[in-house]
Amino acid sequence: MSRTRLAVLGLIAVTLTACAPNALASPPGTESSAPSAAPSESIVAASLTISAGGVTRTFTGTELLARSDAATVAVPRDPAYGRATTYRAVPLRALLAQLPADAADTFEMRATDGFVAQLPSQLLKGAATPWIAVDDPTRPWPPLPGQTTSAGPFFLIWENAERAGISPEQWPYALASMTAVDSPVQRWPALAVDAAMPAKAPARRGQAVFMANCLACHRLAGNGEGAVGPDLLRPMPATRYLSEVGLRALIRNPAAVRKWPQQMMPAFDASVIPDADIDALIAYLRHLAARTAP
Repeated sequence: MSRTRLAVLGLIAVTLTACAPNALASPPGTESSAPSAAPSESIVAASLTISAGGVTRTFTGTELLARSDAATVAVPRDPAYGRATTYRAVPLRALLAQLPADAADTFEMRATDGFVAQLPSQLLKGAATPWIAVDDPTRPWPPLPGQTTSAGPFFLIWENAERAGISPEQWPYALASMTAVDSPVQRWPALAVDAAMPAKAPARRGQAVFMANCLACHRLAGNGEGAVGPDLLRPMPATRYLSEVGLRALIRNPAAVRKWPQQMMPAFDASVIPDADIDALIAYLRHLAARTAP
């Protein structure tokens, strides 16, 4: 459940401006770092693959940065770096327009570290505007807080994210590919709550919360693609070895509960997952645990 990233045990887990050349702004009150002496070879060699409508296109960073629609995008609250940032980016909708229309309702956003976000296609067409930020090899992005790697070479960022309720997990960084696919419940029917469950049942709301915030890192009884955090139903459901108080504490501030090597799960405050949504998420996990019990 996280991106920023969930680790093992984590849950037992763009204002547009003129074309300024710097890729990522320094923190407020500091000066931008000087460009690197030599381009980063790993960034130069990187490419982003987009597949839809039976067609696959591959874009290099150099190609994207050279596009006429590349712009400087300011992010007031970057969930990856934890501060205001500025990127060179290209509009994702323009890239998708180069591929045939696809009937699939989801884009699977796959990162290089096992993070796999499932983004509804309608989200990419909605009130928030998606951009693909591109790391500039002549001015590489800095490491992420507490890590040795940056958010590059490609990062899905959002303009006016608050208009569409974009969660931090829907900002996949270290992006390698995006592919049009069927929705998670079509691909993995076991993720769906029972069809007879009332529309306003907490577990049904919890399913939506899990899809937006947890599925990118966690599987449920093997269902899903995420490989960052543990499966929350196997070998034992998380709701059986963690109390409700423990689950809430881990979601709100995992570092305050326990620290472990390579901990990457961030704190989810109420602005990201309200208390009512945590209630719903726990109800969903309990519902699936009961349904899969031997």
